[in-house]
Amino acid sequence: MLQAHETGPGTAPGIRGRTAIADGVVEKIAGTAARQVPGVHTLGGRISRSMGAARDMVPGGRPSVTRGVRVEVGERQTAIDLAVVVDYGFAIADVAAEVRENVIASVERMTDLEVVEVNIAFNDVHLPDEEGDEETEGRVQ
Repeated sequence: MLQAHETGPGTAPGIRGRTAIADGVVEKIAGTAARQVPGVHTLGGRISRSMGAARDMVPGGRPSVTRGVRVEVGERQTAIDLAVVVDYGFAIADVAAEVRENVIASVERMTDLEVVEVNIAFNDVHLPDEEGDEETEGRVQ
């Protein structure tokens, strides 16, 4: 949850003090980066997607970019877990590699935290003939 820097008289002014990065910040970055990858239909397990779809129907409700994303943030490192629904026809190994690459690059660039691992659980395949509210939920075009 916290990234620390040493301070003292010889320390450059730009790094004096502490910078705190909340888990939710990393979750949003990782969720957005994962959804940008072709072949990722949405994130989250069946239950979280169902509950999220109901929440999204409430007036003023918006899809949660953190659905299907869990992180552990330390002082200098983070670990990320993703639950992914893949679009039918995409090679899961290729999608996983692209998701890891995009998530790691985005999180490390934006937070300066080292991403030690990105664990991906593919828990469903979205078929072309399946309809539903989750069709465009959280999808970044």
